[in-house]
Amino acid sequence: MASDNQIQLIQNSPAYWTAIFDHPPINIIGPQTIGELDALISRIETDRDVRVVVFASANPDFYLAHYDMFVDKAVTQKMKPGRSGMHPWLDVLTRLSRVPAVTIAAIRGRARGAGSEFALACDIRFASKEKAILGQFEVGVGAVPGGGPMARLPQLMGRGRALEVLLGADDFDGLLAERYGYVNRAVPDENFEGFVDAFARRVAGFEKAGIVDTKAFVNDASLPPDSVFPPALQAFYASVARPETRARSAALAAKGLQTASDTELRLGHHVSTYSTSA
Repeated sequence: MASDNQIQLIQNSPAYWTAIFDHPPINIIGPQTIGELDALISRIETDRDVRVVVFASANPDFYLAHYDMFVDKAVTQKMKPGRSGMHPWLDVLTRLSRVPAVTIAAIRGRARGAGSEFALACDIRFASKEKAILGQFEVGVGAVPGGGPMARLPQLMGRGRALEVLLGADDFDGLLAERYGYVNRAVPDENFEGFVDAFARRVAGFEKAGIVDTKAFVNDASLPPDSVFPPALQAFYASVARPETRARSAALAAKGLQTASDTELRLGHHVSTYSTSA
């Protein structure tokens, strides 16, 4: 029987889970996605056995496309705060980074905007060499990224490269993402699933206490404080309300935004082609 859930959970073993994003046509993130992530993260936080969770996609072209640009921003802005007291999107991202298990983003397809933000909040990012595309396109439509990549990217790749990613608003393929430190490793697509599965099973075979304690020390040394995230989200809401940003978004919508279109496949290109006459 078909499921209305956007995330399908497979428990390969008590210690090793796979969460699959499956929200046709392009895995857009919206309020339902956030709610399902909240419920899944709550399970990971309280389960005594799980050691590794791999986040993958059922769509080979789209991992997580981006946040729903057509959803009423007022509805999203007024969503009930999460357990941390922050907006629920920030809440799931910060909690994801701290769950007592290893979280792996297995990126095949496009992970842009909020999709990139989700991947950055995972502990480890593996990318398909041929099929992964990552990017933060928001500045290309006149917006400020809302999920905190300004705080996470500089720690991964340095200030200059982080600014290149954020201000250039372009697409990064798997190999360049690996070179920049955006992802841990780019793996040939023919070996991708096997590589991720073997790594996850290896870690799942270790004692949970050692995994949890070691991750906690790394978190203390590397995670940005939660206080840096809410101001960026408020800046996002202010930026998307500007007439110039709405005009750029409308131009992209007319070209097929949020459909299985060339606009979404090559979004890094299309955000640079806007003109007032479009």
